[in-house]
Amino acid sequence: MPPASELDLVRGTLDLIILRTLSWGPKHGLGVVKWLEDVTHQELAVEEGALYPALHRLEQKKLIAGEWGYTDAQRRARFYRLTERGRRHLAEETTRWTRYTKVMHRILTVEVG
Repeated sequence: MPPASELDLVRGTLDLIILRTLSWGPKHGLGVVKWLEDVTHQELAVEEGALYPALHRLEQKKLIAGEWGYTDAQRRARFYRLTERGRRHLAEETTRWTRYTKVMHRILTVEVG
């Protein structure tokens, strides 16, 4: 089993990905998966076993809100949207991750010697 810090990083990353996905408008769970696959050209996938617990966790934190509706195929599904609190959190986390990735880029590309 991976150390807790690795699991926390994965969870935090998934939460940020979901919030960013919903920033484009409400989506149901499979809509989130499809958007992510499209944007990443199928290089990143989220398993349903990780997605739905993350959606519930974000809803409990009031970062997203869900309501029942129907898909284009007339299937009943829960549609999620960002709350105002979720938009603020997304902006804060985006700033943090942008700084983090810039620092990591410097570390990984520094010339030794």
